[in-house]
Amino acid sequence: MALTMDGNDDWWRTAVVYQVYPRSFADSDGDGIGDLRGLIDCLDHLELLGVDVVWLSPVYRSPQDDAGYDISDYQDIGPTFGTLADIDDLVAALHARGMRLMMDLVVNHTSDEHAWFEESRSSPDNPKRDWYWWLPPREGMAGGTPGAEPNDWASVFSGSAWEYDEASGEYYLHVFSRKQPDLNWENPVVREAIYSMMRWWLDRGVDGFRMDVINLISKDPALPDGIVNGPRVHEFLAEMHREVLAGRDRKILTVGEMPGTTVEQARLFTDPDRAEVDMVFTFEHVGIDHAETKWDLIPFRLPALKAVLGRWQAGLADVGWNSLYWNNHDQPRAVSRFGDDGPWRVRSAKLLGTVLHLHRGTPYVYQGEELGMTNHPFGGIDEFRDIESLNHYAQAVGLGADPEHVLASLRSRGRDNARTPVQWDDSPHAGFTTGDPWLPVDPHHPEVNAAAAIADEHSVFHHYRRLIELRHTVPVVAHGDFTMLLPDDEVVYAFTRSLDDVELLVLANFSGEPVQPDLDLADWADAEVLLDNVEPTNDDGWSGRLEPWQALVLRR
Repeated sequence: MALTMDGNDDWWRTAVVYQVYPRSFADSDGDGIGDLRGLIDCLDHLELLGVDVVWLSPVYRSPQDDAGYDISDYQDIGPTFGTLADIDDLVAALHARGMRLMMDLVVNHTSDEHAWFEESRSSPDNPKRDWYWWLPPREGMAGGTPGAEPNDWASVFSGSAWEYDEASGEYYLHVFSRKQPDLNWENPVVREAIYSMMRWWLDRGVDGFRMDVINLISKDPALPDGIVNGPRVHEFLAEMHREVLAGRDRKILTVGEMPGTTVEQARLFTDPDRAEVDMVFTFEHVGIDHAETKWDLIPFRLPALKAVLGRWQAGLADVGWNSLYWNNHDQPRAVSRFGDDGPWRVRSAKLLGTVLHLHRGTPYVYQGEELGMTNHPFGGIDEFRDIESLNHYAQAVGLGADPEHVLASLRSRGRDNARTPVQWDDSPHAGFTTGDPWLPVDPHHPEVNAAAAIADEHSVFHHYRRLIELRHTVPVVAHGDFTMLLPDDEVVYAFTRSLDDVELLVLANFSGEPVQPDLDLADWADAEVLLDNVEPTNDDGWSGRLEPWQALVLRR
């Protein structure tokens, strides 16, 4: 079905987004790296699944220091991934199937190989010097010596957020990699250059932007110690909306990735009357199983998950909108993290999908999630590729940490887990490439792959397809009120959704043992079983007991 621009500004409330990490999705030319032609060749898979939007991680020109999130040219495609003509073909192919394309927008920082930064770095007198954050060493200290950095900010990827430039005797700011200098959004010329680039992509047919760490674009011009988030982010986002998004012939989807954002802040960001962004990515629920940093692992407890997700459901019930996700390119595989990637892999993967998609908000499916892909059994540090993991290992071991202890954290939480190639079939390299894949293919691919999943009506894939169909056809799934039940139960996740005279009850057993939910279910005795991840053994309906990793949806 060809995409029609019907003017419905709320189309994304009933939509499901599928994230493609192109480097690992499908390789069309045998170089071991996924590309745009590979994605185009696999669109039938996404059409069968039923998703509405493809979120494409960065394919711009980039030195690939941070897997494409270090952009050297916003208006060209990296040769590894293809050409601008390939993007145009992708847009046309998606629209012909009734799907939209959402591009990753990385404008907190560029690559240090971007022409803007090369000019900025060339001389303190260059007009683009003020496009980035440049400061001299602390007063009385020599540049390049420990403690001479302009403030105490730390990089997300370990070490200081300041890099010394000997040629000019000043430091530049990089909240992420040293090859990702932060843009100075205080400069209106910078903002207009970004807006012009965004308009250029929308004019090519792109339907939305996922905005990388967009809440970090504003910095206090004084750059004080300890405070990264600045005071003008709402102003900048509202200006972006006015200058780029307003007045278009179609609703453009905007999603803000916002680390550290609270429910109260998210209400402001996503309030339609404020015209900033449509929804935000919260990180709270993916922080419940670690302590001070993501590498400090603590046991997963279901009540902690319910407390976070329940608070976000309640907080955005009347204003704003939730984004719903377990996985993305920055998170390990959910079935290994919150489910059981052993004997209950299929059932627990279906359970996680059921729980997530029955919440109120827009669900995101990360490539391979619909197959129940798991974390990869990485060996030594030489098997990892991600800059965050490599930097953490070097820093931690350098400070005396046990290398095996550090590796255990990387295997559990490292971003490479999400980036192993998609498993298309049981052939060598899982059908991802005819060459040598840039990351190893998971050894479970002979059993866990798309071809096998599509052929099996009881697979994770077809369960996800049914979940997506429910969102499209049963209004209460997208629009209904949410009420959490049993918030303190250690194994049962339970909630209701209600809209007009329709009510759903969602029950999920997060354990490998049978359990009787501590609920009065008398009123649900004759309810319709709308969805169940356990095949029924009789025709008498649901017994009232949850089997291991069972998730079901009842309607009355």
